Amino acid sequence: MRSQAFTLAKDITRIVAAGASFSQVDRLNGSSSTHILSNTLSVFAVAGAFAAAGQLQQVSNYGTNPTGVQMWVYRPSGLVANPALIVAMHYCGGTAQAYFSGTQYANLADQLKNFMVIYPSAPNVAGSTCWDVHSTGTLTHNGGGDSIGIVSQVKYAITNYGVNASRVYMTGTSSGAMMTNVLAGAYPDVFVAGAAFAGVPYGCFAGASAWNNACANGQTTKTAQEWGNLVRSGYPGYNGTYPKLQIWQGTADTTLNYHNFAEGVKQWTNVFGYPATGAAQQNSPVNGWTRTTYGPNFQAISAQGVDHNIPVQTNDVLTWFGLR
Repeated sequence: MRSQAFTLAKDITRIVAAGASFSQVDRLNGSSSTHILSNTLSVFAVAGAFAAAGQLQQVSNYGTNPTGVQMWVYRPSGLVANPALIVAMHYCGGTAQAYFSGTQYANLADQLKNFMVIYPSAPNVAGSTCWDVHSTGTLTHNGGGDSIGIVSQVKYAITNYGVNASRVYMTGTSSGAMMTNVLAGAYPDVFVAGAAFAGVPYGCFAGASAWNNACANGQTTKTAQEWGNLVRSGYPGYNGTYPKLQIWQGTADTTLNYHNFAEGVKQWTNVFGYPATGAAQQNSPVNGWTRTTYGPNFQAISAQGVDHNIPVQTNDVLTWFGLR
């Protein structure tokens, strides 16, 4: 079952953009699952903090979709021909609408008019809207799961909205960050770049259960080669380039332990063939945070003292994507 530990998922985190975080998460470990309790603060900001000029539009019957992922689209008025596309994926317990109103992507699309946004919404399984980042199907190119539904949405946008297929990007928070890693491994031919906020490496949650305590608790350690081999197993025989990637995580993250940050660095430096040591830039993009660049296609940003509620740095993401 998808929801073993993300079951109380109303929950994991509510993320708003740069500098605004409005939930605190306490994680209580039970014998068979993880219970997440959310204490919401400053909720006034949620609905209108990043109000876009338009509204989300739902699209049905967009293509292969074995698990019932919903497709919600934001197209700003005055959108350029052949725009770029950002796929923005919500956290566990979230929805397309929540990520639309809680991040700046839509209102920046209004300003820049050079990209549109798809906000996928995960299927509700046993009360949980967490992405399937564990099944063999979702981890495998054209294997099924939630990932193929998201890719079908991208293909629909290319065909029906004139999206430039060479300018397709992905980002997400928590469970959405995990899916960003999954898509980077299973569908490197579809996405050009990604930014993952508070996720885990590709394949870290792999297994029969939707929740992986060992990975979440920071108890999964592999060599760089082993991690890289997992990514390469997502699309057997693929010889092309992988999406350039940013991973972001707070050092005080106990929901998805900060150990996963170092494991992610091992994974993607191996995939890209970069040295294990990069060039660190202090206080970037926020005071106290450290951005380490390992090569042109991979950055890892460590947020000192920040918990699982890492604020989404939307402007930095757009710069990484080459959209501003």
